[in-house]
Amino acid sequence: MADPSREIINANPIGPGLNAFRDSVKSTYNDLDLDAWHQVGNAGGLQDIALDLIPALQTLPASRLLRSYSGSKNLFGDLSRLNSAVYSGAFDIEPIFPLLKAVLADESDDVIWSKVYGAVTESTPPPRPLPYIEQTPWVRNTSSFVNSSEHRKYVDDVLKEELGHLYVGVPGFFEAFFGEIEGLEEAGIAVIRKCKEGNDPLYTEEHGWRDWPQSATEKEVLEWFAKRVELFLDFAKEHRSVPKTRRRPLAQPSKPLDGSTAERKLDVGFVNDPKASENSKYHWSQILVPGELKSNPSHDTPSKAWLDLGRYAREVLAAQDTRRFVVGFTLCASVMRLWEFDRVGGTASSSFDINRDGLRFVLSVLGYLWMNEEQLGFDPTFLESDGMRYIEILRNDQQERLVIDQLMKRAPCVAGRATTCWRAHREGDQSRMPLVIKDSWQFPEREEEGELLREAWENGVVNVARYYYHETVRAGGKDDDIRGNVRKGLDVARATNYQPKPSMGSPSMVGTGNTRTTSKGSPKRKRSSSSANALSSLTKGRRNPAMQNRVHRRVIVRDYGKAIYKASSRTAMLAALEGCIEGYESYHNRTKRMQGDVSIGNLMMNEDKDNPSWPSFLIDLDFAINERREQSSGAWSKTGTRAFMAVGVLFNEQHSFMHDLESFFWVLFWICIHYDGPNKGSRIVPQFDKWNYMNTVELAVTKKGIVTDEGDFLRDLEEYFTSYHRPLIPWVNRLRKVVFPGGGRWKVEDRRLYSRMKEILQEASKDPDVLAK
Repeated sequence: MADPSREIINANPIGPGLNAFRDSVKSTYNDLDLDAWHQVGNAGGLQDIALDLIPALQTLPASRLLRSYSGSKNLFGDLSRLNSAVYSGAFDIEPIFPLLKAVLADESDDVIWSKVYGAVTESTPPPRPLPYIEQTPWVRNTSSFVNSSEHRKYVDDVLKEELGHLYVGVPGFFEAFFGEIEGLEEAGIAVIRKCKEGNDPLYTEEHGWRDWPQSATEKEVLEWFAKRVELFLDFAKEHRSVPKTRRRPLAQPSKPLDGSTAERKLDVGFVNDPKASENSKYHWSQILVPGELKSNPSHDTPSKAWLDLGRYAREVLAAQDTRRFVVGFTLCASVMRLWEFDRVGGTASSSFDINRDGLRFVLSVLGYLWMNEEQLGFDPTFLESDGMRYIEILRNDQQERLVIDQLMKRAPCVAGRATTCWRAHREGDQSRMPLVIKDSWQFPEREEEGELLREAWENGVVNVARYYYHETVRAGGKDDDIRGNVRKGLDVARATNYQPKPSMGSPSMVGTGNTRTTSKGSPKRKRSSSSANALSSLTKGRRNPAMQNRVHRRVIVRDYGKAIYKASSRTAMLAALEGCIEGYESYHNRTKRMQGDVSIGNLMMNEDKDNPSWPSFLIDLDFAINERREQSSGAWSKTGTRAFMAVGVLFNEQHSFMHDLESFFWVLFWICIHYDGPNKGSRIVPQFDKWNYMNTVELAVTKKGIVTDEGDFLRDLEEYFTSYHRPLIPWVNRLRKVVFPGGGRWKVEDRRLYSRMKEILQEASKDPDVLAK
């Protein structure tokens, strides 16, 4: 290996970076014998282990620094291609097998990286035509709701899928999230010692807390909890100087907090206000640590306390634009559990009885009061000075300070991409050219959106947001990802409720699914493969969800605008829609990629003559699809706004540009139903609110039924289109006829659909009824 590579390897040791992978394999398989598997041809089992190993290798810093031997930006890119190759039907175990053996044997760093290079240079499958490419599965996500009431009975079902399996009893949880709080352990020991003093102590090991309410009713527990917090702070001050904190518990279980789409209440939490009282008015943006109370210890379950706290975490993350994760707690009678929710799901400590482990209770309370902002989950790359928020980047070897002007968008979800956009400008730029900063959490298997934007820009694509800069966000001196940085290397495969199961299909908070027997020669498992709740991770194409990871990525573009439904007139909206179709076509023709996620939030326009941005343009290349691909990306899943998905996409057909052009039709259809003109906001229509919650097949059938018969279609438009958009009825019907020829779905790709749709939009813009104010 070349000397520069060896220097990089020596400066960036693997260390414990692959321990979680090794532990996961050991906890899933007893007495694993790779050679035996290899001899009996168990490629499926080895494939699944390889699919868990590759993302683990990509989390190592050296993977981004070591050079590529195949034309990629770095070895990380080679590993992404290897992941896709392993995931495909063309998978060949031979080049991967030495790498698996080296990692599981804990060979030296030089040996492991040598085997990595061997695998990536030999594992690309030969080009071959594929009649069908397995699609990355779509999953439901609470951020995809559009014009929705967000009624709790519907949201909860989707939230359960989004959160997936919540891992509890994760070893090392307390140390990971509380271990770096300065002086916590020393102060906690002093406080609990103080509580044990006197003839009538506040706490004893035998009886617990003296005045604990035995009935554990919500009101009694809240009053008791608030008093304990104040007492612990007073005792801690007697011991030593403690961190200054304005935080106090908030107990308003019957009062909704501001900032929710639907009415949402919080049992208990910590806010940054020393005068917090039951009469104070608060917003979700002020909740630092949410908590959920239950009067019965048996409610410490996925469907009760855990889901309720997950619901609170979603509100907190949605309301706080730089929050990366949320810490919280559940208290079911006297049984407490400490939690962390992030963009993959949730993890928690083992439960403990606060009347039996008083010290742990004291440490937990003081920890929540004394955590700094980064420990609470806030993004340390957002800085503040004199009331001005900004980030700093190194672009073209020059440091730039980008001043935040306003928040544009924050996707309301827990697990997922969680896209957030801010308008900004470069400090010192007299023109104040608008920039848009976009943060999102991506599967590492996907191509980086920043690279895709740069590719579009370099290829002269028009009407697509223009590239300015991109990076992987760093926090605490590390690349910011979930498994390594947010969760600090915790191994959820060692959780007390861990169950190996496939990742695809409908996620579950309790880990149920279909079973499949393992192939002959597979080693014995710790959990029976016949159990309905412990699925074989050897199922081809299905991986262990405990190995999921997301990476915090940031892209900056130099086009700023507003969503097309905010257009100043009908003709302006139609022109913007036409421009976005032109941008899609340009991107498709020049890069041989499809944008893959046409939705109401990704079609932008610019009506400000002083704004140098495109008059209309597409954003969001997160799901861009290479038209010449031979396999899927290998990403775990993808989310999208289901209301705008093409019928074929809902049926999981191989993706085509024809599907995306159909999505343009559904965007216009949706705007005409939910918006009634400039500056009038939107409305919720129950008939279409259901689209947010239907399963994909049900929604596909519903959409087919709408467009099949012209008479029925026109009747629907007359009934549901707002008065402002009624002049567009004949033109939307003409679009229906070209997008759904003969009332049915297209059978053959036809690039003429681009020009046909644009011609109809151009003609509509000349219609006197459309032009009328």
